[in-house]
Amino acid sequence: MKRQHGITLIELLIAAAIVGILGAIALPAYRDYVIRGKLSDAQSMLGGTRTLLEQYYQDNRSYPPQCGGTSAGLPAFTLPTSQYFTYTCGAGATAGQTFVLTATGKSDGGTGGFTYTIDDQGTRATTAVPSGWSTQSNCWVVRKPGSC
Repeated sequence: MKRQHGITLIELLIAAAIVGILGAIALPAYRDYVIRGKLSDAQSMLGGTRTLLEQYYQDNRSYPPQCGGTSAGLPAFTLPTSQYFTYTCGAGATAGQTFVLTATGKSDGGTGGFTYTIDDQGTRATTAVPSGWSTQSNCWVVRKPGSC
């Protein structure tokens, strides 16, 4: 009897099914991993900018104008820029003496729907998230569904 070489159609279909199952499991996990990497951009920028704002306050006894401070005679302050988030600063409860720094995700950067905040007291919050995630009023969400 002649010995045959090669693979059968059944073996090929089984291999394709295994690759498909692995891909169905790995792709969502990879996508979440990439998003978590982008979220760290906002968290590090917010923490670093808060430190700079506190230094600014120590020097000027007021937060900068874009954070609700008085503009008369205060030096300029530049908010960070990022390809994943837009950063804004607003006045807190007392203009010039408190602030709320916000990072809003850019949809073209893959972080659309995420909004993180930090205030002059260091209170961190996740105020908006895409579907499948959960907001937190006392921390920055880093994983699905809403763990900090």
